[in-house]
Amino acid sequence: MTYGVSLVPWGNGRDGMYGWIWRHLPGNAWVRALISAVLVLAVVYVLFQYVFPWAEPLLPFNDVTVNNQ
Repeated sequence: MTYGVSLVPWGNGRDGMYGWIWRHLPGNAWVRALISAVLVLAVVYVLFQYVFPWAEPLLPFNDVTVNNQ
């Protein structure tokens, strides 16, 4: 037996952020999975509609340094 050593990172009682979210969602596993999917889609929507358009002018993608030789 090995004491204090776990083969999985969540074996010591800390399961991280996603475990915390999963435990605090209501319902059974199917309802939690559906709510999780809706939350992920909402985050992706907000990123594509608001965050990425806001950040695009700040990113240097149009500043190319290729010379025509």
